[in-house]
Amino acid sequence: MLSPGILIRYFKYIIFVFVIIGCVCQGASQSYFRINNNSGKQVVPFKLLSNLIVFSMDINGKEQNFILDSGVGSTILFDLNKQDSLNLKNLKKIKLQGLGSEAPVDAILSEGNRYTLKNITGYNQKIYVIFDDSFDLSSKLGVTINGIIGYQILKDFIVNINYKTRKLTFYSDRKFNSKMCKKCERLPLEFHKFKPYINIGAKLDEFTDKITPVKLLIDSGGSDAMWLFEDSHPDIKRPTKFFYDFLGEGLSGTIYGKRAKIKGLIIGENELKNPTVSYPDSLSISYARQFKERNGSIGASVLKRFNVTFDYRNHNLYLRKNSSFKDPFKYNMSGIDLVYYGKVLVMEKGFSELSLAAKNTTSSNQINLVYNFKYAFKPTYKILRLKEGSPAKEAGLMKEDIVIKINGKYTFDLKLDEIVGYFFGKEGKKITLVIERFGQNYEYSFRLRDMLK
Repeated sequence: MLSPGILIRYFKYIIFVFVIIGCVCQGASQSYFRINNNSGKQVVPFKLLSNLIVFSMDINGKEQNFILDSGVGSTILFDLNKQDSLNLKNLKKIKLQGLGSEAPVDAILSEGNRYTLKNITGYNQKIYVIFDDSFDLSSKLGVTINGIIGYQILKDFIVNINYKTRKLTFYSDRKFNSKMCKKCERLPLEFHKFKPYINIGAKLDEFTDKITPVKLLIDSGGSDAMWLFEDSHPDIKRPTKFFYDFLGEGLSGTIYGKRAKIKGLIIGENELKNPTVSYPDSLSISYARQFKERNGSIGASVLKRFNVTFDYRNHNLYLRKNSSFKDPFKYNMSGIDLVYYGKVLVMEKGFSELSLAAKNTTSSNQINLVYNFKYAFKPTYKILRLKEGSPAKEAGLMKEDIVIKINGKYTFDLKLDEIVGYFFGKEGKKITLVIERFGQNYEYSFRLRDMLK
């Protein structure tokens, strides 16, 4: 499953979920990663976008951007036409079924590929390539995303994720010692179809402290805090306070469901207060629910509050609280789903100094300036969808509006996560947007509203 830093940490509304139908068939002896020097350790920087871990890795000598997703079993690339130069090996057509209620998608399977990540090399690697142009993660994150990877690389190392320093550290077994993780809590992992699960507790009743045991997929590629599957446990029922919303895109279509909050989430000795939770529609997750013991998933909005270490070989997860642990859980209170919309040529005004001369009448100096203009390609963003009954919808904003300014700032000078971060502010905060619609500019204002009240 694939499932938001400065304001990135509140950018939780994008959720990308993949469930691969038994596509991880190789064993570790056939496909493996290893560190090529004697250090037994490799540090890799990453970007944190919408809570998702994005890093660069070469495939057959070509650099690609990947999301590290503990909820997927195999590597997936997007858009076959863009990957032609990768010299993919041993191709054959297949079908993939994922979250969403639509039909399986066409894909190809490629075997025998080579990955390079600094001093790490992956040998004889399988890749699944989707050539459905409608599946586009890049527009939703504002940077080029070529694929996702999870189990294939996590199985061969002990992997530490430091969300604060934005660094991944890969250790060989001989280099890592649990004593290196001071103040960490060790929790056991269970695996089903190459995906890690954890048994934790949830306080679902706002009026009591009853703890319901739940088994959740650990999904570093899901930017929400958690998903719960209704009726997967007698205590997991339709929430009393919720709003219906777009939850994300799956391989087999758009996923909708209910957004709500619960009283608490108990992970080992730690309790997170009032986490946000989503209840996806049952039709969209029919494949995921084939694992009857599963009650949902825990995503990156929870994981980013810890220093996280995966030890797949020994079935261990190590967690240590970081400075984000007590940050409040928030969600998008505007109702706007904003995406990257390509680049536009923008004229920028600057100035250069011509001369420095003294005036005859005073002792001060006079600086003569001349303005100059240059052109540069800048990003643009549009409204992909609006939630019915939301503040933005009620203010008059429309799907396909191009957002030019937000609270007086030109959006072409901002990153996508910086813009969306405004929508995760305090309730009552005023948002003013200048948008372009059919070649005309319009200004709209609204205030963020808690739609759970």
